Amino acid sequence: MEQAARRRETVEPDELDELGGLLTFPAEKELYYRVETEVLLGQGAAGTAMSSAAEQAVAAFTDPDAPFWAFGDEAGARCNLAVVRLHDDEVDGAADALRPVLDLRPAQRNRGIVVSAQRVHRALAHSPARASLLARELREEIAQFSPAAPPTAALPR
Repeated sequence: MEQAARRRETVEPDELDELGGLLTFPAEKELYYRVETEVLLGQGAAGTAMSSAAEQAVAAFTDPDAPFWAFGDEAGARCNLAVVRLHDDEVDGAADALRPVLDLRPAQRNRGIVVSAQRVHRALAHSPARASLLARELREEIAQFSPAAPPTAALPR
């Protein structure tokens, strides 16, 4: 990850970068994936630097008018922040980070978002505050959080 960050400094954008879309990799997405990598590797408790990076990733994805914004990336960044806060024993902070994810309409609950929410569910189960009322309520709400039902196609018989 450090090597990728160093190489980013030497990149010269060209006309393909101007197209944007899924094939671009702006610094905001790099930050999001960097935090997610640390969370997936169990390094979410790395202290203030990790908390700060997770908060920056969420801040980067809260503006739906940003050219790189995607609701799935915002939800993933929020779930990562929730896990980092749980590692720091901040159940209230985790709940605040997760609330917009849990409030997504069912049609927006794609598999990636549900998997990210389940990661928070697992972190809650191992949190020192797992017996608190808020932790139990969040676990129950995440357990009920399911992906959108796949569209049913009306095929002719």
